[in-house]
Amino acid sequence: MLERIRIVLIGTSHPGNIGGVARAMHNMGLADLALVAPRCEVITQDSISRASGADHLLHEAKVYPTLEDAVADCTLAVGASARSRTLPWPMISPRELAERLPGECQPENSHVALVFGREDSGLTNAELQRCHAHVHIPTNADFSSLNLAAAVQVIAYECRMAWLSQQGTVNTAQEDNDALATHIELERYFEHLERTLIAIEFHDPAQPRQLMARLRRLYLRARPEKMEMNILRGILSATEKAADQHRPRS
Repeated sequence: MLERIRIVLIGTSHPGNIGGVARAMHNMGLADLALVAPRCEVITQDSISRASGADHLLHEAKVYPTLEDAVADCTLAVGASARSRTLPWPMISPRELAERLPGECQPENSHVALVFGREDSGLTNAELQRCHAHVHIPTNADFSSLNLAAAVQVIAYECRMAWLSQQGTVNTAQEDNDALATHIELERYFEHLERTLIAIEFHDPAQPRQLMARLRRLYLRARPEKMEMNILRGILSATEKAADQHRPRS
């Protein structure tokens, strides 16, 4: 299970924080570190020092230009968020997240991404809308700021505890034909959906009124399977074809 959990850091600006995250991950048995557009060098004396023996994770870390690239093969992406948003999104605690992980990580080739934002501003609304759910660490309201490595440590600890509790349990993996859609398959669907809604004049990009954000929330909450995603894409293709056939010809 732990091998299928990916820690994703977006726009990290301090090498020492990346090293601290590597140490927190190695403490809890996590090894998949992904960096999205880091704003600093990854391998420095500071990051190696803060890693305290986990610097092999720094050398093995993969660097991606965008969040979409970093989580393309993931079936679940959870964004760490400390702020309330104008559009409510499923919010869970680290323990609730950990309780879901054994089932999420059992299907073959499944990966779970735990996404953390910039030290100064966290994740953007657009990045959070690409996550199935948001995880919030319930800190002291009077002093809620957490160091990046500390936040990763809290959630990584809960992941390890969930893994330990599952040792020796029965495998309840999904059948191959029930496999969940990956992040990139969902993103392709959202692009197709928006294109179709514009074509039938249901969606006006000039006045979006959060339509696509709300539809994203709906489908990410539903967790569609690959077969269901194929059906939905087929419906969109048929809708586009029917709309084109009924469009007046000049």
